[in-house]
Amino acid sequence: MEISKPTQHVHFLLHKPYGYLSQFISNAKHQRNKKFLGELYEFPEGVMPIGRLDKNSEGLLLLTTDGFLSNTICSTPIEKEYYVQVDGEITDAAILQLQQSVTIGFEGITYQTQACHVHKLEISPDFAERTKKIRDSRHGPTSWISITINEGKFRQVRKMTSAVGFPTLRLVRVRIGHIYLNKMQPGEVIKIDELNVD
Repeated sequence: MEISKPTQHVHFLLHKPYGYLSQFISNAKHQRNKKFLGELYEFPEGVMPIGRLDKNSEGLLLLTTDGFLSNTICSTPIEKEYYVQVDGEITDAAILQLQQSVTIGFEGITYQTQACHVHKLEISPDFAERTKKIRDSRHGPTSWISITINEGKFRQVRKMTSAVGFPTLRLVRVRIGHIYLNKMQPGEVIKIDELNVD
């Protein structure tokens, strides 16, 4: 009797660029004028993003052909760190409020965010210029903060900064668990043999 070999899954790290949906065409409706992950790399059949970033967000996205692993990671409270450019010079009071908890709207109901790690970045991160230019200094100052959460409501970080009066201009995910974006460039894909975010 022939013993079947275990499926050899593959995993990827992707720096999702601005303007791309975190999905593939076969899963999408109303495809006209939208950009999908399959345009960035020849991914194998069955690959899926683990979680997602909205169209206007950038940064680290994990992909895998292992549906069990994807479900495990999505259902586990894993830290996700974002560098966020906000409109205005953010105040200590606003940072404290973000750290403690803010009220945001989610699917028609209000939601109280969990306490999280937030601090101001004294030096602006050295990301590649975004394809759609951020407004310039003539429209007033901006500031960068780091927000680390272990939950993931729809557009949560954007809603959090708006709730304290500093709307998000640019959002880049730089870490999931212990996996970092590092110096990956927008659209860059790295294939890895093992995916462990713990």
